[in-house]
Amino acid sequence: MNQILMIIMSIGIIIGGADRLLGNKFGYGDKFEEGFRLMGPTALSMAGMICFAPVLADVLGRVIVPLYQSVGVDPAMFGSILAIDMGGYQLASELAIDSRIGSYAGIVVSAVFGCTIVFTIPVGMGMICKEDRKYFAKGIMLGLAAMPAGLLSGGILAGLSLWESIHQNLPVFVSALLLLLGLWKIPDKMVKGFCILADGIRALVTVGLVLAAVKSLCGWTLIPGMTPIEDAMSVVSSIGIVMLGSLPVAELLRRLLEKPFTFLGAKLHLKPQSLTGMLIGCVSAIPVFSLYSDMDSRGKTAAGAFLVSGTSLLAAQMAFTLSTEPDMLPALICGKLCGAFAAVILTLHTQSIPEYPQPASPS
Repeated sequence: MNQILMIIMSIGIIIGGADRLLGNKFGYGDKFEEGFRLMGPTALSMAGMICFAPVLADVLGRVIVPLYQSVGVDPAMFGSILAIDMGGYQLASELAIDSRIGSYAGIVVSAVFGCTIVFTIPVGMGMICKEDRKYFAKGIMLGLAAMPAGLLSGGILAGLSLWESIHQNLPVFVSALLLLLGLWKIPDKMVKGFCILADGIRALVTVGLVLAAVKSLCGWTLIPGMTPIEDAMSVVSSIGIVMLGSLPVAELLRRLLEKPFTFLGAKLHLKPQSLTGMLIGCVSAIPVFSLYSDMDSRGKTAAGAFLVSGTSLLAAQMAFTLSTEPDMLPALICGKLCGAFAAVILTLHTQSIPEYPQPASPS
């Protein structure tokens, strides 16, 4: 499967590169360039945390390891509070007692739960207009409720038994339940809290990047035990190579599915923009937030629910997994898609059907 995906990414690179040579005649060349342009923001968001991960693991491990071991949970699961590409994988790997669980926590759980906490919620609440935040928050709650479907299926494909997956995820499920209750009862305070958390992580990443860069240039070791910045940038460059192909491929999929989405949207009582937003969300959540004003309330809720598990699969997260642990890619894909589809199904069964006229089915 990994080889097939790498071939698909290579085809995307060829398509994007060829279109760039033609002057971006078909729009794929711009996606090719975007994959390269994203290396800068990717490095800013994750390189510092990669460098800091061993130090954090040493400091936090003194408290986290005995606490998690007391309930029979591998400390690696603590790393899943960060996104996969924002230090979650490195922290989980450093804290892991069982390498299988370290890989599962750092790849699958971080890509779902960690990404939701440190990225999707604070960024979404900051970009979406105030009137639409209630639909987004409701979607996040439904996505969290459906999240176990993805985490358990991903755990099984990662080599864990069903019971191991349930047991190891107990802290995640408890945290998700508290998060769900908070979004329900005190949404404004929860959003402020997530924004503060995001700012704190950003500050930590920046300090780590500065210290690692200074050490690389001058040899000054201000905090011992940090990962060299060259190793962190190697991970970033591997991700950038995959994104050169994944973004043109995602654009091709979007165009191919435009008409089917119109038909499917009519059947599901969703505007086509909602389904398009979910597909785009598999690349990045940010464009989805800009599409919110074009969606109906049912679609806004469904899109928010989908993003909990589905966001960034086809770009940064797939690229990160292929560059670090390619054998975990089936678990990542299955876990994220199962959780995302379960969230959408749950949303469609709990939200009222809009009354706007539906487009006629194509003959």
